[in-house]
Amino acid sequence: MKSYILLIALCISSTVFAQKMKIREGNFDFLPGQSEVNVEFVYDNMKLLKKNLPQEQYIREHSAELEEKSPGKGEAWEKKWAAAPELIWQPKFLELMNRYFYDDHGIAFKENLPEAKYTLIVETVWVYPGWDAGVMKQPAKVSTNLKFVETANRDNVLVEVSSENAPGDQWGSSFSNEDRLGEGYAKTGKSFARLILKKAF
Repeated sequence: MKSYILLIALCISSTVFAQKMKIREGNFDFLPGQSEVNVEFVYDNMKLLKKNLPQEQYIREHSAELEEKSPGKGEAWEKKWAAAPELIWQPKFLELMNRYFYDDHGIAFKENLPEAKYTLIVETVWVYPGWDAGVMKQPAKVSTNLKFVETANRDNVLVEVSSENAPGDQWGSSFSNEDRLGEGYAKTGKSFARLILKKAF
């Protein structure tokens, strides 16, 4: 009976926080025929948790909580959190985009391509790290704003898409907030790639 109730709760949880992706303006007609797209990740205005905390406040408070439990743990976590975008989140997003586009359409999505005609700006709007207690867990959630612009003229927005509550979950347990969020970025890349393929190819 307990297993049945747990299953129902997990199903309700995933339904409530299902990912929503919406084209706010523009289209993807410019993309076919391109060989590479520059990608930039922006976290300047990122908010966290249901309280919509600024990142600086979240880091300060969470680090203090960890430090109270075990001296040095907060400092170690801060380093891991700071490295997560470059080591986990961005590679996860790019891996899924390239999985869908490079082999079939010859388009490479990479960072640091200033000569590419177009740039994809991935702005993180809000994240929820989730939690994992072994028997029960709550997936991470990632909300982003995805915007294609001309690299030489950033004011020329070709298409803008909002992605809300991309779930960060995986089989088995994951006790790392950073890894769970990485799965949210992977889900964002996968859903965004499918949307582009549906609309432009």
